[in-house]
Order: sequence, then structure tokens, then C-alpha cells
Amino acid sequence: KRILVTGGTGLVGRAIEKVVADGEGRPDEEGIFVSSRDADLTSSFETKALFERHKPTHVIHLAAMVGGLFKNLRSNLDFWRTNIHINDNVLHSAHELGVQKVVSCLSTCIFPDKTTYPIDETMIHNGPPHSSNFGYSYAKRMIDVQNRGYSEQHGRHFTAVIPTNVFGPHDNFNIEDGHVLPGLIHKVYLAKQSGSALTVWGTGKPRRQFIYSLDLARLFLWVLREYDEVEPIILSVGEEDEVSIREAAEAIAEAMEFGGELVFDTTKSDGQFKKTASNAKLRRYLPEFQFTPFRKAVKETCAWFNANYANARK
Repeated sequence: KRILVTGGTGLVGRAIEKVVADGEGRPDEEGIFVSSRDADLTSSFETKALFERHKPTHVIHLAAMVGGLFKNLRSNLDFWRTNIHINDNVLHSAHELGVQKVVSCLSTCIFPDKTTYPIDETMIHNGPPHSSNFGYSYAKRMIDVQNRGYSEQHGRHFTAVIPTNVFGPHDNFNIEDGHVLPGLIHKVYLAKQSGSALTVWGTGKPRRQFIYSLDLARLFLWVLREYDEVEPIILSVGEEDEVSIREAAEAIAEAMEFGGELVFDTTKSDGQFKKTASNAKLRRYLPEFQFTPFRKAVKETCAWFNANYANARK
């Protein structure tokens, strides 16, 4: 197997590379981790050239334009156009070159804003996503539509996973544009340096299920090797492991040994209050899978950030 990983130098790509190096790899598998430096995936010409150069038998498709709540609010059209081009180019190149299997990465934000909880794999297309990130959400939903199309029309084995909020080493720790957990880690670092209070955007009440990138990497490899459905599968900790943004901030403060005050800026948007996802389908397949405890994963991520601050903060 020649496994091409798009977005291979990002959060999840680096995690897959690490778990493979740490013993989860197999002798008959070769990983090819590519980034935007290797090809502009919004270009059909460059994408096809990348596939022809590496001749993958399998693809893990992680590449995307991503960002936190406030970047999405500013740039919904850009998120839609960029991701639609990337996804169409990757899937069509994979089809044209006869790739055996593609596993793409979706997100729980693709689910309808008005819905019942917990959300599951059958509910993706039941209504509009939250207005704050409709561009990204609809573009990601279309991967599921394309996977079904390639399966029905061409017999292709294309599927997708839906992780909940991913965090870990090599994340985007940019305070303005990153996701909530890495943004908070950077904020705690700066607050500790300056001796000031930690300001958390929003009320701290919204709840999220966080998945450690190394756990997600192990599950990605299982999906690539074993999961045979076209329908996506949610990769998440259980509903009982959901935490509030306040609890996440407190876990980070503890891991970073920050003793200052936590202040909540309620003039900032909370985004969706919760996106509770069911991992019942995953548990039917993998009842024994062990997730890294949240506080342990936070501690390891904070330690990585402290050790790599010069590069991580970019």
C-alpha cells in the first residue's frame, strides 16, 4: 500500500506519522505525507500531477482550509470555494488514477444547527448547519455526497470520518484564527509570562467533545484498513466525556501551572452551545478502544507547546 496523506504536515497528519513510527505501521504500508508546498490542491492540474508522481493505492485526505469561529465568521465564501476545489480535485484524481480507497476527514460542525442530541451519522443532511461556518460545513458535507456518487457510479471505495474537536502537538496555536483549545493554551502561556488574568472568549458554558490527535490517528489507520462502509463514521470520545469550555480552560491552567484569574469576555460569541455526538457506531466496531484521558492529553499537548514555543506560536 502506498498511502498518500494530504495535509500531511498538519495536526492529524503529524499524529498519523508519529503513531506509525511508534509501532502502529505495517511492513506492507508506505506513507507519503504531503503539504501545500508539494502541490496546490485547489489546482486540478497540480493535484493530478501529484497523484501521477506518487501513484498512491490509498489516500487519507486531510487537506483543507480550516480555522476557528472568528475566522469562519469573516470568510465563509473563502471556506466554501477553497474546500470545494480541494475536495473535488483530490477525489477525482483518486478516481482517475484508480486509487483503491480514500478516507476523507469531515467535522461535527457539518451537522444541522437545529437538531436533537446526540447527533449520529444518519443526520448529516437533515438541515442547515450553524450560520457561523456554513461555507466550511457545506463544503465538507459535499464530500459525503461525492463519496456516494463515486461508489454508485464507479464502484469506488471512498468514505469519510467525522472527528469531534481534535487537539494535540502540531496544532494551530494562533489565538485569532485557531480552534478553542490550542488558542487557550497559547493564551495561558502569555498570561503566565505577563502575570495577567486569562481572558476566555465567550461565557465558558458551551460544551465540546475533544479527541486527542494521537487517538484519532490510530482510529484513522483502523478505518483505512478495516472499515468498509461508504457512510461516514463518527470518531469521538463518549457523550459522558464532553467538557465545557470553562472546564477545558481550567485543565489547561492546571497543566501549565497557571495560578492567575480566569475572566470570561461575554461580548464575544459562543458559537454553537453544544454538538454532542454519539460514538455508538464506533463502539460497535471497536468496543475495547482506549481513549487517552482528557487531562493527560491536555498535559502532553501543553508540554509539547512549551518545548516548541518558537515554532508552535506561528
